[in-house]
Amino acid sequence: MKPYNIRTTVISPGAVDTELPASVTEEDVAKNVRALYERVAIPASSFARAVAFAMSQPEDVDINEILFRPTAQEY
Repeated sequence: MKPYNIRTTVISPGAVDTELPASVTEEDVAKNVRALYERVAIPASSFARAVAFAMSQPEDVDINEILFRPTAQEY
C-alpha cells in the first residue's frame, strides 16, 4: 500500500469492555472469559483513544502496530 500512500495499522486489543464475553458459546471458556473481563477489562473509550492516536498522525508517520492491553492483564 506504500506506493499509494495508504497507511494501515494492526491493533491487537486485550480485554476491552465489549460484548465479546457474551458471545462465547463454549461454557467453560465463557466462564473464564467473563471472569477475566470482570477483573481487568478497560472501557471501550480507552481503546478508542488508541485508534484515534493512530489515525491522527501526520501524513509522513505510519503507526504499523499497536499491542493494546489493560495494565492489569497478565498476558
